[in-house]
Amino acid sequence: MQGKNRNAVGLYTNWEELGISNDFIFGKVMQDPYLCKELLQRILSDLTIDHVEYPELQKDIRVDIDAKSVRLDVYVKDEKGTAYDIEIQVADTRELPKRTRYYQGMIDLQMIDRGESYKKLKPSYIIFICLVDVFGKGNHIYTFENLCKEDKSISLGDGTVKIFLNAAGNRNDVSAELKAFLDYVAGKESEDPFVRRLEAAVFEAKKNREWRTEYMTLLMRDQENVEKGIEQGIEQGIEQGKIFGAISICRDLGMSDNDILQRICEKFHLTHEEAKGYLQVELV
Repeated sequence: MQGKNRNAVGLYTNWEELGISNDFIFGKVMQDPYLCKELLQRILSDLTIDHVEYPELQKDIRVDIDAKSVRLDVYVKDEKGTAYDIEIQVADTRELPKRTRYYQGMIDLQMIDRGESYKKLKPSYIIFICLVDVFGKGNHIYTFENLCKEDKSISLGDGTVKIFLNAAGNRNDVSAELKAFLDYVAGKESEDPFVRRLEAAVFEAKKNREWRTEYMTLLMRDQENVEKGIEQGIEQGIEQGKIFGAISICRDLGMSDNDILQRICEKFHLTHEEAKGYLQVELV
């Protein structure tokens, strides 16, 4: 959740003010299989989705202890095994395309076990619902598939699709049904039946005391992580300042670079390469 509907300076949204554009509320609302299926059908109008498996809220994926974990807002599969990851994004973090790449790979790793054929990989869709125009062209929707650079008529056929929806779009490029949803995400009122049902679901979600407690717990955890990161950054800055100060003093004393390297390695418990890096920065 961090970096999506909250930011590093602690500007958090009160529970009473949350709407469908909040990732926590969105995930809770999408636990309704009807709402989730209807949203997917509006986004992917060329597909026929009979039903979806019960959505998983904030699904955690971690391949191994050293891998960066992924927490998906809404992760569902249809009756054919096709996987859909739906994410709400309120700000352009300048890393969304790379995030879709990482999410796609992590989801693929969940689909097949070691030794199984790659043919078992089912199609998958990574869908980001954005409040801002990530690509700046005014589209309501940007769809990406792997095509041959030399001949766009040739598709790689790997079954992966990445979609960015833009609630701030200004083109006539999507159905009235999808535009009604995107307008709702952008904070506009609508008489669309699906939007009205979403509004009712959001209202009911915010009446749930258990969910409110869960949300506040996540908020406090995120705040603690931010504060911890700030403290670590300050400590690191102080330590680096000490190292550069020691280098400056050694230079004033006329010590050679080799002697300086040895001295700061011993004093600050640095490797030779780390010490050399500080020395090179100081020279610049």
